[in-house]
Formats: sequence, C-alpha cells, structure tokens
Amino acid sequence: MTDSADSPSFRLAYVPGVTPAKWVRIWRERLPDTPLTLLQVTPAEAPDVLRDGTADAAFVRLPVDRTVFSAIPLYTEATVVVVPKDHVITAAEEITVDDLADEVVLHPLDDVLGWERPPGEAAFERPATTEDAIELVAANIGVLVVPQSLARLHHRRDLTYRTVVDAPQSDIALSWPEEATTDLVEDLIGIVRGRTVNSTRGRTQQTPAKETKDAKQAKERQPRKAQPGGRSGGGTKSGGTKSGGAKSAGGRRGTGGGKPRRRS
Repeated sequence: MTDSADSPSFRLAYVPGVTPAKWVRIWRERLPDTPLTLLQVTPAEAPDVLRDGTADAAFVRLPVDRTVFSAIPLYTEATVVVVPKDHVITAAEEITVDDLADEVVLHPLDDVLGWERPPGEAAFERPATTEDAIELVAANIGVLVVPQSLARLHHRRDLTYRTVVDAPQSDIALSWPEEATTDLVEDLIGIVRGRTVNSTRGRTQQTPAKETKDAKQAKERQPRKAQPGGRSGGGTKSGGTKSGGAKSAGGRRGTGGGKPRRRS
C-alpha cells in the first residue's frame, strides 16, 4: 500500500500460529525506507482485509479463493492433539486418529483443519474459539486436535501434545489480491522464497544499451585469426625470407626446385 508517492508503506496481515518475525527482519534490512506494519487477523478475517485494501498481503491458511487471490504455499504444519499432561495418550510419541475414538474431541467454531467429521465423540457444545477449547482441555472436558503452531501459541504448563500422524494438515501460504501484484509484493515474495538481495524478483529485466555497445566493442578488439597463404589478419608476411630463396648446389639462387637459368 502506498500512502503517497514519496512515502511508500506496506501492511502485512498474518493469522494466529504464523510467526513472521524472520521475514520482517529481512524486509527491514533490505527496504529500510519502506515501513512494514503487521496486522494479526483471524483466518475468517484474512480474505476481507485483502479485498478492502487494509492489507497488501497476508500469511494465511489454505485454501484461498484462487479466482480472487494469488498464493504461494510456504510450508505444511504437523497436526497434534492437546491433552492434559497425565493423559494416557502421552505414553506414546505419536498416535493415529483411531486412538481418539473413545475421546471427547472438541471442535471449535474457528477450526482450521476442515474436518468433514472430527474423530471421537462430539462435545455437547462447540467452543467459540481455539483458546476457549484449550481451557476446556485443561478442565478435563475433552481433547483438541489443532496445527502444532496453535498448540504452541496457547501453551499451558498443565497441558502437552502429541503428533496425530494421519490427521488433516494445515498449509501456510503467502497470499495477495491477484490484480495487485505490486513491486513491493514482489519484494516480499523474494524474501519468503529465500532469494538473495542481488537476485531477480520476477520482474522483467532488460539489457542496458551501454552493455550491448561495450560487448560489441570488446568483440571488435579481439585479434583476428591467421588467414591461409601465410599472412595474418593484419597483412604482415610470415617468415623473414622469400619463398624459394634457398641457394642451389652451384651457389646460385634456385627457383624453388626448378632448373638453373642459362647464361646469355
């Protein structure tokens, strides 16, 4: 987003669980004159802030509406189940969905895994948020299956988590309005893709006219190759004597192996 022609700025939204600190640091090193503002939004709010221009780009959870937004997938998160520390599930390092068959599995309204039907037994009521569901897990009401980043975000000392190897996973992506791929968006794409500061960022690169002229002059300065007939490209003679200039046995100069001339 550009506030004015002289003071460009950029607004970057992100959903809970995403940690943009590394990319923000690189942005500020490379673009110190372009302030970057962070906006934390819920997954449901992310499309709206991109549509209305509140944010120029956002770190979101897939899927997104590809008819409106462009998206670059960045990574896939592991899925875990959050349980009390003394829960029987903690005896294993990893579990499967089938291991949750006898558990009350909480399904918050802001769930990001997109279950067709969550495993286990349904709770009497769906919690409004993931944070509310975490409180219910701490009260031994049930367990909660979420992306690992959300388990870390809502960490409590009395809770822990284990990986659910066959559960749906959440993909994190950089997204922006398809019709608003600005130069600053290209800069951010380069940063999240790990491009160096000297690499191209997908913009059209044209060869400068001076470079083409210099290359042509350098080519003209190259020495010419020797041409057939004993002469170099510069027209100098090869050798210091004329061809056929060796003396014959009689002390006279021959003509390259022909007969001696008669005296007049």
